[in-house]
Amino acid sequence: MTAKIPKVYRVGDVTVTRVTEMMLDGIPPEVYFPGSWNPLFLEENRNSLPTGLIDGNSQLIVSIGTWVVKTPKHTILIDTATGNDKNLPLNPDLANLQLPYLKRLKEAGVTPEEVDYVLLTHLHVDHVGWNTKLVDGKWVPTFPNAKYVFPLVEQQYYSSEASHNKANEANFNVYEESVLPVVEAGLTQTIGPEGGEFLDIFTFIPTPGHSIGQMSIRLKSGGEEALFGADVMHHPFQVFNPEWNSMYCEFTDQARISRLRVLELIADRQVIYFSTHFPGSAAGYVTRNGSKYKWNFI
Repeated sequence: MTAKIPKVYRVGDVTVTRVTEMMLDGIPPEVYFPGSWNPLFLEENRNSLPTGLIDGNSQLIVSIGTWVVKTPKHTILIDTATGNDKNLPLNPDLANLQLPYLKRLKEAGVTPEEVDYVLLTHLHVDHVGWNTKLVDGKWVPTFPNAKYVFPLVEQQYYSSEASHNKANEANFNVYEESVLPVVEAGLTQTIGPEGGEFLDIFTFIPTPGHSIGQMSIRLKSGGEEALFGADVMHHPFQVFNPEWNSMYCEFTDQARISRLRVLELIADRQVIYFSTHFPGSAAGYVTRNGSKYKWNFI
């Protein structure tokens, strides 16, 4: 079977390609959006919603993956999904995976040695896993020539006992296996709490709430703009219902504020929103429908 050619988006002089690590369906919306899910939303809007948001049983579809950004000078990854062989005692569904992520990365035109920068929006399990790979029982950097760049607040939190709480059970042991090895290899650079510019074309924008120091990443090139939203939204349903938090949002009030800030930033503008977990292409535009927001895949 011929491999499917990944779709390539262009933002000015930059190309952006999605590498999907995995697709997940059968996710109960009442579990994913605890205390918020209203079945009437789906009943009332089913015929007007984009296709591909739910499976045949009206359960959510989400994805996990990486965005490959190629500039005239650099090859950059934004977030690195979950990784193989991970020891996640409190997250068995994502533990000890054996997925062809590196093969898919190659199909998108990237080998690990070619990566110049890995930009991490935050340090959760499904965003940092391929930072490292298991070689002879030791975790080593997957991208040996890259600089790994992430928010300082995230490092301070997940390297401390403060993060050892119920809300972070899914991320137990993640820092030790997927972040600490690249720190110890001297391959990291941190972004301060206020965010800021990086490589002239990127801006780290604080969007905390889902995690303590999460940042979205704006891309500007050739007069065009895109936003890598991180987990400010997990599913397109949150575009239509920005008050809904996912089950993984640790600081709930901040999460809602950040979500509304991002929607206001990109709505009715030619700003491509590159999501981390949306199904389908995972990319699109946000428009307004009266006082509401609407998601449009591209």
